[in-house]
Amino acid sequence: MKTVLIAGATGYLGRYAVHAFKHAGYRVRVLARSEQKLALPGAGLAPAISDCIDEIHIGDVTQPETLRGITNGIDVVFSSISMMGAKSKHTWHDVDYLGNLTILNEARKTDVAKFVFISVFNAAKLMHVPMVKAHEDFAADLAASGLAYTVIRPTGYFSDMGALLQMAQSGRVYLLGDGTLRINPIHGADLARVSVDAVTMGASDIDVGGPEVHAWDDIAAIACAAAGQPPKVTRIPLPLARAGVGLLRPFKRRMAQLLDFFVSSAALESVAPQAGTRRLADHYDQLLANRPLEAVAP
Repeated sequence: MKTVLIAGATGYLGRYAVHAFKHAGYRVRVLARSEQKLALPGAGLAPAISDCIDEIHIGDVTQPETLRGITNGIDVVFSSISMMGAKSKHTWHDVDYLGNLTILNEARKTDVAKFVFISVFNAAKLMHVPMVKAHEDFAADLAASGLAYTVIRPTGYFSDMGALLQMAQSGRVYLLGDGTLRINPIHGADLARVSVDAVTMGASDIDVGGPEVHAWDDIAAIACAAAGQPPKVTRIPLPLARAGVGLLRPFKRRMAQLLDFFVSSAALESVAPQAGTRRLADHYDQLLANRPLEAVAP
C-alpha cells in the first residue's frame, strides 16, 4: 500500500484530500501543528479528518527542524499549504514558498515518486501579488527538482463563494467589477479527486475548474435565491477598488496585499477545463442547512 503525505491537511482542500486519498487506498500521513483541529470540521463544511489518518507528523513549515524525516516512507506528497488571512507574523514567502521548499528538500532525500502541488489559476497574470508569486516561485523550484510532479491550478474554491451567500443573507451582494466576467469554481471534493488522479497522470500542469461556468452576476443571483432574498447587487468599479487597495497599503500592507489578490482576480476571466459534478446552488443549500456533501464520493 502506498503512503501519501498531505501538507495543508486542516485547510479546506486539504481535508477533502485526506478523504480522497484514503478512499483511493492510500495510507495517509498528515502534517499538522497540533492534533486539535483534526477531529473537528473545517470552514465551508469541509469534513473532520481524524478517522482517515494513519500517521500524524507534528511540525510547523516555518520551523524547518520540525520537518526532518517527514517524507521517510512516503510515496506521494500532496501540498496545499498556503497562509490564510493577513494577521500572521509570517509572510507568504515564509509559508507558501519556504515552507513548501523545506518539504521538497526532504522529499529529494527519500524515495518520493510524485509531488502534487496546488497553485493558482491565472498565476502568470497575477505575479505582482505576493501570495501568487510565492506559489509560482515554488512551482518553478519543483519543476527544476528532478522529481515527478504536477502543479494544479484551480480557478477558485466553493469555500470562497460562501462569502456571497453571507452577503445575500444580509440583504445585499457586493461584486467587484461589472459582474459579467465568468468563473467556474470547484468544490473541494471534486478538486481532491483531480489531485488523486494527478498522481498517475503524466501532466506536469493542470488547470481546472468546476462543472458549471457562471458570470459573477449569476452567482449573486444564485446566492440570493438560496437565501430567499430579492436580488440586490452593488457593483464596485475596479478602478475604485484598486484605489482603495492603494489607500490601505501604507497602513495595513498585508491586508492590502490580500485584497489586491481579489481585486486583480476579479478583473480576469477564470474559466478552466471542467471537472467534477458538484453544483454551487446545492452547496449553498447545504451551507444553509449546515450539512456537508459526501466527502469521499467518487
